[in-house]
Amino acid sequence: MALISKASFEKITKERNNVHEPVKATFTTFVDGDKKYFQIDTYGSDSRKMKEKISQSIQVDKDMALELIKTISKEFDIEVFYKL
Repeated sequence: MALISKASFEKITKERNNVHEPVKATFTTFVDGDKKYFQIDTYGSDSRKMKEKISQSIQVDKDMALELIKTISKEFDIEVFYKL
């Protein structure tokens, strides 16, 4: 499980990249104390023995969610139509 924060989020350049096999993913939101979190869970690929077991979980809070929206919008040249 990983909680991503703005302080630890930076762009890098990699020599090699490849497209991964699509897998099932789910999301949930929850509140802990006074903060709301968004969590994405990914599951095993079709070739994995335990397909329904969570492979990775990534969590972001509101500040990081806004940072992701801004970054993804910029990288894909998407105009965001709502107030950030």
